[in-house]
Amino acid sequence: MILRGGCHCGAVRFEHETALAPEAVPLRECQCTFCRKHGSRNTSDPSGRTRIVVERGALIRYRFALGTADFFICARCGIYVACVLDDAYSSINTRALDPDDAARLVAAPQPVDWGGEDKGGRVDRRRQKWTPTTVEERS
Repeated sequence: MILRGGCHCGAVRFEHETALAPEAVPLRECQCTFCRKHGSRNTSDPSGRTRIVVERGALIRYRFALGTADFFICARCGIYVACVLDDAYSSINTRALDPDDAARLVAAPQPVDWGGEDKGGRVDRRRQKWTPTTVEERS
């Protein structure tokens, strides 16, 4: 299954490929202040793959807390699209899915709190649990 989405203006887009059935796609609601304030609901699949395409000049990479990953935010419309580690692994914000794809995901979101992780543990977890990802820039 391929899930497509992106920001409101279309400058940051993604395709998330997973072999999971729509009802099996896990949804996580991180309890950090950034994710709560954005109302995000993320997913990842270490057996899948994600491709993120960004228009040149349209991306804000925001880091906070332990500074281990970039939160991809559209510089034009302000939508948080994904959290990306080393431009190689990601967790996508399913709230940024295209409406038809978002409607396919029916699992109850699970609250998660990663506040007790140290920097190394957080990076290791993300490399194991997040989706292999490519990031491309287009003119």
